[in-house]
Amino acid sequence: MPTIKEIKAIAKDRAIELPKKAKKADMIHILQEQEGNNPCYATKQCNIDVCLWYKDCQKAIK
Repeated sequence: MPTIKEIKAIAKDRAIELPKKAKKADMIHILQEQEGNNPCYATKQCNIDVCLWYKDCQKAIK
């Protein structure tokens, strides 16, 4: 389960600027969009279990 700090590090490595006061889900949605994927984190609209965010996503929707 990635922390906010880890999410920010991933974004930095990918040269993606995240809003300063974004929520965790919003940050992940931005990263998903930049990957060319549907921004589905914590929306119950995903079944792709190979996604980097999948395990955390499943916990977030429960």
